[in-house]
Amino acid sequence: MQTTEAPDQGEWFLPEPDPRPVKYTVISVDDHLVEPPHMFEGRLPARLQDRAPRIVETEAGHQVWEFEGGVFTQSGTNALAGRSREKIVIEPVRFDQMRPGCYDIEARIRDMDINGVWASLNFPSQITGFCGRVYSQAKDPELGLAVTRAWNDWFHEEWYSAHPDRIIPLGITFLSDPQLAAEEIRRNAARGFRSVSLPERPHRLGFPSIFSGYWDPIVEACAETDTVISLHVGSSGMPDMPLDCPKVQLGATMFGQMSLAACSEWLWSGYAVRHPELKIAMSEGGIGWVAMLLDRLDNIVDRSGYGLGWDTRPADVLKRNFWFCTIDDPSTIETRHRIGVDHVMVETDYPHGDGTWPDTQAVIERYWGDLPTEELRLLTHENAARLYRHPLPDVCLP
Repeated sequence: MQTTEAPDQGEWFLPEPDPRPVKYTVISVDDHLVEPPHMFEGRLPARLQDRAPRIVETEAGHQVWEFEGGVFTQSGTNALAGRSREKIVIEPVRFDQMRPGCYDIEARIRDMDINGVWASLNFPSQITGFCGRVYSQAKDPELGLAVTRAWNDWFHEEWYSAHPDRIIPLGITFLSDPQLAAEEIRRNAARGFRSVSLPERPHRLGFPSIFSGYWDPIVEACAETDTVISLHVGSSGMPDMPLDCPKVQLGATMFGQMSLAACSEWLWSGYAVRHPELKIAMSEGGIGWVAMLLDRLDNIVDRSGYGLGWDTRPADVLKRNFWFCTIDDPSTIETRHRIGVDHVMVETDYPHGDGTWPDTQAVIERYWGDLPTEELRLLTHENAARLYRHPLPDVCLP
């Protein structure tokens, strides 16, 4: 399933885009890979290999993942880059109905070049869950741990190592055992991983809450290794849905509220107070809610006194230890100074429906083009390069 060729134009795809003019050096801190069919081949211990996740064909002609008797679909809305909007489907799609850049690293680099993106941080997709929850909750923990390690090994060997200057390595870990999870974070950090994806609100997946102490070894490993904790919207599932509601539309609308809830919980967990060096990145939630949260944190200290008890003000902890990403936020980018202009980063969300590929450069120019140059540099690449310790090209724009 490896290819660097653009897809046939056919009914599924829009015309192949020309490379876009580059006005800004861009590091996207929220993109996704689609796990390729061969991902787990030869990567598990021999006694477990035949139980690894695998692609199967359904009678309806779909390609889906099968793991421990369960079926995991690749929803059409998760691979929309380059697709005709008339062909948007919720049902599973085949690999030949996606751009190869979704699952092939050489094609991904090609698509990044078309879009004018220097580097990209990539989260997992459907079979894995944004935080690796599928493997962590396997019926057979030994198998789940082996698949988690195999995912990380594939990412390092095939996805990252081929283009280490273009890909920021993000891993997953085994959430069902905090000690093993910490070991995997350290194993990944030793070979260059910069971030780990954790569930934004783990209690919603049946794990202990972040207030329980369960997560202490994991957080300690992240702080010790300078591994950024990435909390992606939807990594713990979608919000409660009223009966008969339009789930896709309502769920997508609620991303900001979901990030607000998760960020508030991680802040009040006190982890960033006990580990002042800890770094936490909120992914795909936008920034429109952050200034409101800061105001509220100040209010509950100065007005009601509810927020007393820390040596550092809660709002200052938020501004020190948390980073935020945005596609554009045209109405609320003005709040960047309240948030901290050095803690806001850009995302393209390739290949999802919210994504700006292949026109990220134009989107940045349209909504941020009038910002001071020094701030544009922070938002588009300098903040991300500093947070993830990622190299920049010899010449950066603007």
